[in-house]
Amino acid sequence: MQATRRHSIEGREVRVYDGLLAVNDIHGLTAAFESGAFTRNEFARPETASFRHWVLNIPLETATRLPVYQPTLTAAKEFAGQDTYKIYRCYCNHAAYGDMLFTHTDAQPGTRGLTALWFIAPEWNVEWGGETLFFDSSMDAQVAVSPRPGRLVVFDGSLTHVGRPPNRICYAPRYTLAFKLDLQ
Repeated sequence: MQATRRHSIEGREVRVYDGLLAVNDIHGLTAAFESGAFTRNEFARPETASFRHWVLNIPLETATRLPVYQPTLTAAKEFAGQDTYKIYRCYCNHAAYGDMLFTHTDAQPGTRGLTALWFIAPEWNVEWGGETLFFDSSMDAQVAVSPRPGRLVVFDGSLTHVGRPPNRICYAPRYTLAFKLDLQ
């Protein structure tokens, strides 16, 4: 498995993978999320706790049966080289036009946590927005990743990032399926 694109922000990696998921699997995951019991109880950082966004927590036993599970582990292995990672949390975010999403990190600086983020949508138009942005330490955007169907982005969890909500002309939700990984 090879990354489609590779980026480095102050020595921390962002890798993008395309073509890992069959169209039928993308449609199946989309249908499952459309009927999912999302709750509005997730927030980016403690100081933004009054601005909650929609999340569907996925039990690890269920996550291991998803069609994205093995490709996630394979991409993490390609990303990490000799290190072996295990998944400790899996969830799906739901963002729609008008939602407010904030910059955040998924791991503490200096730790070796990874995030694997899948974009789940059977189609996506560039005019719909919804990019994930990655920032350097001066909070200047360095990398933008478009939410193409079935795209996977694996990154150093200590990188500050944000998923932008879709633009006004988009009536589809922006689903991102996140796997949080730590050293085994």
